[in-house]
Amino acid sequence: MTSETPTAGILGRPYLLATIGACALVFLGAFESLAVTTIMPLVSRELDGANLYALAFAGPLATGVMGMVAAGNWSDRRGPAAPLYASVALFVAGLLVAGTAGTMEMLVAGRLVQGLGGGAMTVALYVLVARIYPPELHPKIFAAFAASWVVPSLIGPFAAGVVAQLISWHWVFLGVVGLVVPALLMVVPAVRGMASEAAVETVPWAFGRMGWAALAALAVLGLNLSAEVPGAGGVIAAVALAIALLAVRPLVPRGTLTARRGLPSVILARGIASAAFFGAEVYLPYLLTERYGFTPTFAGLTLTGAALTWAGASAVQGRLGARLADQLAVKIGSTLVLVAVASALATAALDLPAAVAIGGWILAGGGMGLVYPRLSVMTLALSAPENQGFNSAAMSISDSLGGALSLAATGLVFAAFTTTSPFAAVFALTAVIAAAGVVIARRIVPAARTAPVANDAEANDAEPELSRHG
Repeated sequence: MTSETPTAGILGRPYLLATIGACALVFLGAFESLAVTTIMPLVSRELDGANLYALAFAGPLATGVMGMVAAGNWSDRRGPAAPLYASVALFVAGLLVAGTAGTMEMLVAGRLVQGLGGGAMTVALYVLVARIYPPELHPKIFAAFAASWVVPSLIGPFAAGVVAQLISWHWVFLGVVGLVVPALLMVVPAVRGMASEAAVETVPWAFGRMGWAALAALAVLGLNLSAEVPGAGGVIAAVALAIALLAVRPLVPRGTLTARRGLPSVILARGIASAAFFGAEVYLPYLLTERYGFTPTFAGLTLTGAALTWAGASAVQGRLGARLADQLAVKIGSTLVLVAVASALATAALDLPAAVAIGGWILAGGGMGLVYPRLSVMTLALSAPENQGFNSAAMSISDSLGGALSLAATGLVFAAFTTTSPFAAVFALTAVIAAAGVVIARRIVPAARTAPVANDAEANDAEPELSRHG
């Protein structure tokens, strides 16, 4: 398909249904993520499940890591069609279980299944992009994915609150089910067009890698729950962090944790960007409401502004295409995130006007809009067909674990500095992470440019290592 109409846009005839369907799936995943955050306090009270509140959020993140690895391996073996169908089925099954839950335990079980499907769906869609769209359209389709988060950011929490208040919180889950299936059906024609592609049978089932993913997932749960254990939280966090770093090593290209030039640094940069941005973002509305007296709705508009600049920057980089070098885009974006976090730090530490932090965070959204799509583009550019799934999964795992590790660390820091300057301490930590992102951005281009297959051979040096550990 890609060779027939290489100049068609993502909304051109060969790609129209695939683009709409894929963006719809991203949209629904984003909506569900934001909506659940809004209704969970109500759900917890109704189901008397305060003790499982944190697990309802940490669980899907953890199972999502396992879904990412499984879908990546499956996609490398057989293409993205079957993993996409299976992931959507799991996502829908999780929604149905959560939407019909009568106890908090059942709801958490549904969320675990939902997370497994959602993580797998992300990777399957990335591989689908690689197989359907020509490289020159990758910046545009990834910009479209980023834009698919804008409307959920604007209306998701409000719509979920209205549904929960006027009907029932159950329909926040169940209502999405009826939209997921039509979205998938729009992608089916494009998936069928790949049915004739030969399966890459030489790629083995990576059972060892899946085991490491499960261990990483447990470590993520431990990190997120460590703050709930009085006295031993620090020890649990340290052990969980060590386990997470050990477990993630076989799940990413060799050299990722040491920022080796090229693909390993691309994967690491994604995790660092996620850690810096999301680690700080969750505390910004908290700062505005606690110290500056903002209403939750008004404080939330700051995040909406960042979502809009994220989408705007994504659209701009998509239009610029090759005229904006990948490394330059990531450098600029990483610097904007650092400036934004530093502005939040200065606001918290020096009692500056709230407008300083708000304005800075709008810049952060623009920075992420440059960083995320270009790192996605580079991941595919440095991948060969036989490891597009592995590398796409590695990027998603880095993204997920980066945010999870940062949130766990900032939670511990906030608790430790509660009586002094907790917000300044949190933003100081995330500023250090953002500064590391600026440094790593200089290493995302290989020292000597080589063909993608050569880079992938190096990246997949992790494969034999997986069998040894597994």
